[in-house]
Amino acid sequence: MNDFEACLKQSHAAEDWPVWGQVYTQAFPQMLEMISHREDGPHQRAGIDRSVIMANSKQILIDEKARGRNKITGKVYDDIALEYMSDAERSMQGWVCKPLLADYIAYAILPLGKCYLLPVIQLQAAWEANKGRWLKQYGTIKAKNPTWTTLSCCVSPDELFSRIGACLRLTFDAIDHTEGD
Repeated sequence: MNDFEACLKQSHAAEDWPVWGQVYTQAFPQMLEMISHREDGPHQRAGIDRSVIMANSKQILIDEKARGRNKITGKVYDDIALEYMSDAERSMQGWVCKPLLADYIAYAILPLGKCYLLPVIQLQAAWEANKGRWLKQYGTIKAKNPTWTTLSCCVSPDELFSRIGACLRLTFDAIDHTEGD
């Protein structure tokens, strides 16, 4: 049984972890500042945990996910749990398929010291194109909460990034054109 209040408390504690500064400094070399949006309000309701402000004033919106060890077995997770139903009883979509304002999901696996930056648009397109195969291959994990159940599919990073990358390589009907014509 998951405890939502405990998870929320952990999320608020995660706000100040040095992990995020280390990750965003590497990912966004022109970063000037990062701003936390953990307080209840429009950012939090839209799934935005942090904004990264770039030197050119561009704002990058990030939803942060932190994963640790299995509470029972102590096993360190090495896959990415894609939440496709946040509340199965009420048919509420999870973050891998619902409309999000975030540009990226920052998915940190804390005991491994790894963070995966998942571009939301391509992540969601990859999920839509591959969910049937992934659900069959990887199955569903259920996280029971007091009055709802969250459903996720755990996909290996190599498989997920392969499919995200495929969403960035597009084709079109070829045109035979010579410059100067």
